[in-house]
Amino acid sequence: MTNVTNEAVERESMHYDVVIVGGGPSGLSAAIRLKQLSKEKNKDISVCVVEKGAEIGAHILSGAVIDPKALFELFPDLDLKNTPLKTKVSSDRFVFLTKKSSFSLPNFLLPPLMHNNGNYIISLGNLCRWLSEKAEDLGVEIFPGFSVSDAVYDESGSVIGVVTGDMGISKSNTRKDSFEPGVELLAPNIIVAEGARGSLTKKLIKKFKLDKSSDEPKFGLGLKELWEVDEAKHNLGKVDHFVGWPLDNRTGGGGFMYNLEDNQISIGFVVHLNYQNPYISPFEEFQKFKTHPKISSILQGGKRVSYGARVITEGGLQSIPKMVFPGGIIVGCAAGQVNVPRIKGTHNAMKSGILSAEAIFDCFNDQKKTIESFEKNWRSSWIYKDLFLVRNAKPLLAKFGTIIGGFLGVLDMWLSTFGINLGTLKHLKADHETLRPASEYNPIVYPKPDGKLTFDRLSSVFISNTNHEEDQPVHLKLIDSSIPIKKNLPKYNEPSQLYCPAGVYEVVTEEGKSPKFVINGQNCIHCKTCDVKDPEQNITWTVPEGGGGPNYPNM
Repeated sequence: MTNVTNEAVERESMHYDVVIVGGGPSGLSAAIRLKQLSKEKNKDISVCVVEKGAEIGAHILSGAVIDPKALFELFPDLDLKNTPLKTKVSSDRFVFLTKKSSFSLPNFLLPPLMHNNGNYIISLGNLCRWLSEKAEDLGVEIFPGFSVSDAVYDESGSVIGVVTGDMGISKSNTRKDSFEPGVELLAPNIIVAEGARGSLTKKLIKKFKLDKSSDEPKFGLGLKELWEVDEAKHNLGKVDHFVGWPLDNRTGGGGFMYNLEDNQISIGFVVHLNYQNPYISPFEEFQKFKTHPKISSILQGGKRVSYGARVITEGGLQSIPKMVFPGGIIVGCAAGQVNVPRIKGTHNAMKSGILSAEAIFDCFNDQKKTIESFEKNWRSSWIYKDLFLVRNAKPLLAKFGTIIGGFLGVLDMWLSTFGINLGTLKHLKADHETLRPASEYNPIVYPKPDGKLTFDRLSSVFISNTNHEEDQPVHLKLIDSSIPIKKNLPKYNEPSQLYCPAGVYEVVTEEGKSPKFVINGQNCIHCKTCDVKDPEQNITWTVPEGGGGPNYPNM
């Protein structure tokens, strides 16, 4: 067998007018809109979507309550009966939890944008599967199971395509009998829609310095379980959002519980990744959250169906980089377009995909135009307004904590709603810079899981249907393999063994031997938390073989 690093790889090339990286809501919306315009203007445009999940929707994870306005823009005559939008929000509460009790905040205190009137509780994965069918009906070519490892550049440095990852490489970096080289997908226009903390997005932002005028990106870790509960405890269309216990005032985050059809409940928990205490385990905080009487009374007697976790972009307006680069556009959550107080990003992701399609199509239609028009159109769209109204919510929470920061954030949103602009606060630190030394805190002793209401990480990974080809290079790369034990362990108690929601990272100590840092890459559910939170930025998440990772049903 041949060492891959010692031999050039010959690749086939496929040519398109537009290549889209990522089969999520933004990428699929872009593909659909391009084909709609192509049909309307009688101009043939070839479009392909490449998706690293084994199928469309496999890696899609969200709450999710969706604002459907972008969907109606994409399909003006849409009959919702023929879509996955089955459950309209029937009631909406914002609840503050103490350890044993709770109280609901009056809805009239919350600005209009925080209300869920007219929104729908959905499986975002199922919406993407539905969108992919619409895209294929229009002639879009969709290739699931292919990860994009890098961009292809021309002599001037512009992006002219992407390359899919090689298949059939062993852990020792040699070619197996099953080796298949990746393919170059070439196009004059590339749309990058790979979601939060995308690996290709990171490379492009760094290469083209797209973030030189924006704040540090900010993230939260969202964890979710899907439950089937007793019909008597189910309340179709009910939406609950929670803040407070079990998190302390300095640790941002909260929970949600959405009542879907078929007696199913989507329950989740978000921990903002700017937390300071290295002993915090977001996964364990989620399990603890479910033991609150307000939550456990609903779940008891029910059955957990699925589990997943994913980082969420939380920087908002201040953290969005320049989205246009030479040869393409970054859209959706890859650019960071989540409205944090609303806990929504799908409507903005879809709209940004639509706008990218229109900007690219205009260039095909008029050679004098450029895709730079995307930035101007984006700033004049309702996405900008949506994010502008909430721009100070996250910085205020970071500065003043959940209670005072939350109050000031709501006040600022009310003022912005009435056109009173008090300025825009900046994000002062990246999430990996916020951890404090472990010596400043006491270790947190989390309760053992009972296997009925609370669970361990490995059994949770099992029901996420996560699978990776065992004999392949570890896709979680350490820049310096000595850092976890020499630096992170003594200073931060090596936080990866706690912040990872899938048990990927372990510090193993055998009697008479020095501690050893172990990476269980096969457990990885592609959440990207390690890429965000590692205090030394020593871990880089790269794409494994295409088709690897979780396969979320109905998530």
